Amino acid sequence: MAICNVLNHIPMCTCPEGYSGDPFTNCKPMLHLPPPPADIEKDNCVPNPCGPNAICKNGICTCINEYHGDPYVSCRPECTINDECTSNKVCLRNKCVDPCPGTCGTAALCEVYKHVAICICPQGMSGNPFLICRPFEEPPKTNPCLPSPCGPNSQCREYNGQAVCSCLPSFVGVPPRCRPECISNSECSQNEGCINQRCQDPCPGTCGLGAKCYVNNHNAICLCPPTYTGNPFMRCYHQQPPPVSEYPPISSNPCVPSPCGSNSKCSIQNNQALCSCLPEFRGQPPFCRPECVSNSECASHYACLNMKCKDPCPGSCGTSAICHTINHIPNCYCETGFTGDPITACYPLSRKYHLIKKLRFLIKFQKNF
Repeated sequence: MAICNVLNHIPMCTCPEGYSGDPFTNCKPMLHLPPPPADIEKDNCVPNPCGPNAICKNGICTCINEYHGDPYVSCRPECTINDECTSNKVCLRNKCVDPCPGTCGTAALCEVYKHVAICICPQGMSGNPFLICRPFEEPPKTNPCLPSPCGPNSQCREYNGQAVCSCLPSFVGVPPRCRPECISNSECSQNEGCINQRCQDPCPGTCGLGAKCYVNNHNAICLCPPTYTGNPFMRCYHQQPPPVSEYPPISSNPCVPSPCGSNSKCSIQNNQALCSCLPEFRGQPPFCRPECVSNSECASHYACLNMKCKDPCPGSCGTSAICHTINHIPNCYCETGFTGDPITACYPLSRKYHLIKKLRFLIKFQKNF
C-alpha cells in the first residue's frame, strides 16, 4: 500500500493518508483515537509532523537509527537495492556490505564485479572455488605408444601427446593392416621371386662364378654356359679339350661324356644313360638344383640356410628369450614378466615395474570413462 516517488534518482516510499508504518516494509490503517480532553496540555507532536521512519520529540523530528533523509518528508535506509551501493558492495538488510566474507571456499580468492561475488582459485591451484582449492597436480605423463595401438608391422611415434601410426619400411597398407609386399612367390610376377617379403629378381647372388642365370616360374635356374663345366651354384670353368694325340679311343659308355647336366649323376641301364639328380638336389636333369637358394622357396617358418630349408631360431636369440619364425625371419622377444634385450638376455621384471605399469593402465582406463 506504500506510495513511491523518485527524488534525485532515489526512490522515496511513503504511506498514503490514513495509513502508517514503515513504507519500505508495510503500511497499516491508522486507528482513529478520540480527541484529547480540552484541559490536557497541547502536545506539539500531535498531530505527528514527521515523515515516515522519523520520530517526534517536543515537536522536533529526527530519523530513526540507521535511517537518513529529511525527517519531515521521509527517512529511508542506506539502500533497498544493489544499484544504490557502489559496484563492489551489495544491499543486504538495507545496508551496503562486502559480499565476499563466507562466500568462497578454502584458499579461494574473491572478487566483486557489479555487486556479484566471484570466487576463483589462485594461480597454480585448482578445484571448486566455492568449496576448496588445492595445489594443481599435473597428471602423470604417459606414452600413448605404450602399448602400441598401431597393430602388427607398424611403427608408433608420439606427436602432441597423440599416437601417430605408420607402416614399417618395406611394408604396405594402412595401420593396423600393414602387410609385406609379398609372402609367397605367387604374389610376384613370373620373373620375380618373393625374397625377404619383397618381389625381387632371384638371380643376383644365387649362381656361382661364370654361371648363367635365368628365372623360371619365380625360381632362379643356374647353368654353366656351353663349353663350360662345373657346379653352376659354385663356379663354372672352361673345359679344355685334350691334345689330339691324347684323345682316348671312342668309348662305348653312354655316360661319357655325361648327358645329364650339372648336379646330376649318370648310370647305365640297358646300355643307355639314365640321369638322376644328386642327393640333396631336386628337379629333373639337366635342371637339378638344391632344395633352396632363397627364403621364398621354404615354408614361412623356415629359412634357406646353406641351400637347405632349416629353422633359423637356434642361436639367434639371447638367454631366456623366446624365438618365433615369421615369414622366414627369426623374431626374438621376452616373455611376460621378463624384460631386457631379447637378442642378448631377458631377465625378470621388478615388482616396482609391475606397479607402475598397472597404475598407467588405471589412469588410461579412467580417462576413457
